[in-house]
Amino acid sequence: MSGIRTVICLLRNDLRLHDNEVLYWANLNAENIVPLYCFDPRHYGVTHNYNFPKTGPFRLKFLLEGVKDLRETLKKKGSNLLMRRGKPEDIIQDLIKELGSVTAVAFHEEVTAEELNVENNVKQVCFQLKVNVVTFWGSTLYHRDDLPFRHISRLPDVFTHFRKSVETQAKVRSTLQMPEKLKPVPLGLEEGSIPTYEDFSQKEPLTDPRTVFPFSGGEGPALARLKHYFWDSNLVASYKETRNGLIGAEYSTKFAPWLALGCISPRYIYEELKKYEKERTENESTYWVIFELLWRDYFRFVALKCGRKIFFLKGLQDKEVSWKKDQRIFDTWKDGKTGVPFVDACMRELALTGFMSNRGRQNVASFLTKDLGIDWRMGAEWFEYLLVDYDVCSNYGNWLYSAGIGNDPRENRKFNIIKQGLDYDANGDYIRLWVPELKDIKGGDIHTPWTLSSAALTHAGVNLPETYPLPVVIAPEWSRYINQKTTGGARGANSGPEVRKGPSHTPRQHRNRGIDFYFSHNKKHY
Repeated sequence: MSGIRTVICLLRNDLRLHDNEVLYWANLNAENIVPLYCFDPRHYGVTHNYNFPKTGPFRLKFLLEGVKDLRETLKKKGSNLLMRRGKPEDIIQDLIKELGSVTAVAFHEEVTAEELNVENNVKQVCFQLKVNVVTFWGSTLYHRDDLPFRHISRLPDVFTHFRKSVETQAKVRSTLQMPEKLKPVPLGLEEGSIPTYEDFSQKEPLTDPRTVFPFSGGEGPALARLKHYFWDSNLVASYKETRNGLIGAEYSTKFAPWLALGCISPRYIYEELKKYEKERTENESTYWVIFELLWRDYFRFVALKCGRKIFFLKGLQDKEVSWKKDQRIFDTWKDGKTGVPFVDACMRELALTGFMSNRGRQNVASFLTKDLGIDWRMGAEWFEYLLVDYDVCSNYGNWLYSAGIGNDPRENRKFNIIKQGLDYDANGDYIRLWVPELKDIKGGDIHTPWTLSSAALTHAGVNLPETYPLPVVIAPEWSRYINQKTTGGARGANSGPEVRKGPSHTPRQHRNRGIDFYFSHNKKHY
């Protein structure tokens, strides 16, 4: 046994065979390799500040599908995926002692506190048992070592500066050519069963027929999605025009959930995109896919630079904001019962499917932080619980950005929720899909039911606030767009319920009278 080299490959958010440097290196440097996935109990506890479940049913389902898919793939290559329930440091210690031939433990590096704690614990175990630790960087499009900044502390504080620097001064590395066969797992090792939902005190989520993400977890489905979106349908060639959609699976790439678990490599997406541009067409839409991957890179490098600050109440700017912690108001937001239909539709979609469009996420985050003035961490932790594509860096980076305490050169940026709704759901079809109690209100009037006459509401079978709530807040800037909808139904002598007007519940420094910043199709999302 002593002459046989064995490498344990700790897999975490890199659940793929293609372009996987951990497996690639291990295959070159050992006679046996042990691909290992640990269901860490710390991932199934509660969030740090507000005690929401850390991993909800949709992401758990996607993860279980992902490890099952990877096990099947590895078996075809002569290997396997060991699955264990427990802390990685404990399981690795047990495996090293059981095997007696382990020469190294290899894994991809992460950047945030909980993941780094696991890495440090694994390193401590390996040091005590005289086993080498070999780590790699594999989560981003641009490799950390190839950034045109001498040290991560020099990472620009504004995305556009980062983007221009890497686009002109850095190069994307080629994907690794993986071997046809992998070295075997040592004989006699129990592969371990795939856990059930009951093991995590959860139930398998039902698939809502309205979902825009009807896909399964795993490398196989990820590669199939790319093939469909690029090569079979040419949808990528119109991505920039459709990416702000709200209904259906095809308005955007939907790569994010697979990227979050590492089921697909960003470098593989890049290579396929460059191949597509060469063989089919190169336009703004194909570039925009890379643009979004750069945002993902940037948030990861920001987390690497700033460390725990991305989780702090004051954010990256160390900014004092009088955030509220009103549980009743927060519950109206999370339950999709704010009385603002566009927000409610988005939040109900999230609760019932684990997914929400990028357009929706920006709006509900702005509404929670700028219109309601609620602690942004409540929103971030709720997203952490429910999102199928939860990625710690992107989630917290985007929430800091929305709350005005992250990487955003525009101070006090605020979305006008009514204008946004009318811009991206002009006829209200998305709202009707998710807020069926309003389905009989015609056209754009569905965005502001509290402004309709009693007759119009009665005709639509709506009784405010009995069948649908009055809005928890009305922002003054909404009024400019309330009369620009696609149908009538305006307030008259027989007006509907009165709602108190006034400034939105916004922290003083966020009150921008007259601002209705939004991203139109002709504006770049910086």
